Amino acid sequence: MSNQRVAWLTADDSPEAFPPVDNALRDPNGLLAVGGDLGPARLLAAYRRGIFPWYEDGQPLLWWSPDPRCVFRQGDLHISRRLRRELRRSRAEVRINTAFAEVVRACAAPRRREQGTWITNEMIVAFEGLHRSGWAHSIEIWQDDLLIGGLYGLVIGRAVFGESMFSRHPNASKIALLFLDQRLADGTFGLIDCQVQSAHLLCMGATAMPRFQFVETLSALCDPADAFAKWPADPISAHELV
Repeated sequence: MSNQRVAWLTADDSPEAFPPVDNALRDPNGLLAVGGDLGPARLLAAYRRGIFPWYEDGQPLLWWSPDPRCVFRQGDLHISRRLRRELRRSRAEVRINTAFAEVVRACAAPRRREQGTWITNEMIVAFEGLHRSGWAHSIEIWQDDLLIGGLYGLVIGRAVFGESMFSRHPNASKIALLFLDQRLADGTFGLIDCQVQSAHLLCMGATAMPRFQFVETLSALCDPADAFAKWPADPISAHELV
């Protein structure tokens, strides 16, 4: 860790009391603040500023704003010809917000080659609260009435903040991303935030956006900072997305 010092927050501090993201450490990349709480007002204030919580059980509450930021913009998502052929024959379908709690818990489940999870019980409770108030959403992939994959996150204005995704069937989470990619293409959304780079996301076409550009983009997309509710009411067949 560098000689810079992170800010310490208390639960009594204003939800807006985050330091400028330029104050974030370079090592570890993006660590900005410690403490506070996971109340809805603080979470929404954080995400609008390009800040998110990320910590494990036994750690204090840590707030991050890494530079660069991993995002999908219109036209970024790469879907192979083979996958498109498979989707044309697929029986899978996309449903929205019908099993939010199940999606979050599937994302929190242990994965191969990983120990622990950053989706703590406190995070689950916080996001279930945001879901009830219309801010957090699940994009679910179902096949034969079984949940086989999906993702969850926040939507503020026209910005999508992806939290985590899972697959119980090959490529299921890619279908959820393809659904969101089409909402980028039609202008419903302006950006999907993936937070931290990974080889998997980069292979699918995600790009690294400098933090200053990301924060400027959020300022426009999150104005007005409204909850999003214009989801399709009926399931969408996966083959309709290709």
